[in-house]
Amino acid sequence: QVQLVESGGGLVQAGASLRLSCVASGSTFSTYRLGWFRQAPGNEREFVAAIKWSGGNTYYADSAKGRFTISRDNAKNTVYLQMYSLKPEDTAVYYCAAGRTWYSAYADSNYDYWGQGTQVTVSS
Repeated sequence: QVQLVESGGGLVQAGASLRLSCVASGSTFSTYRLGWFRQAPGNEREFVAAIKWSGGNTYYADSAKGRFTISRDNAKNTVYLQMYSLKPEDTAVYYCAAGRTWYSAYADSNYDYWGQGTQVTVSS
C-alpha cells in the first residue's frame, strides 16, 4: 500500500521561501514519478512539478519555473519542493502524488496515489 505524507506547509509573507516534504512508503518507486499539485479554493487542481524516482528527470509548470525546485532523497524516500519568492497566488493546498513514468507527468489523472495535502498560505 503506497502512502504519501506531506509536511512543511504554513503561513508566510510574500517573498519568503518554504520547503515542502513528501515521505513515500509502500513501494520501491523505481517505475514511479513523484509529483506536486496544488489546489486553491474555487480552482481546479493544477500541476506544479514532478520528478522521476529513477534518473531524476524533472518537470515544471510554467508558473513554477525559476521559483520552485523539486528534488528527491532516495535514501530517505522523500521528495522535496523548495519554493522561493512566494506570491499570494501560490496560496493553495499542495498535494504529493505518485504515478507511473510511462504516463504524462502533467495530468493529475495519471497519478494513482495521493497524500492528504499541506496548506500553503502566502500573505501580501
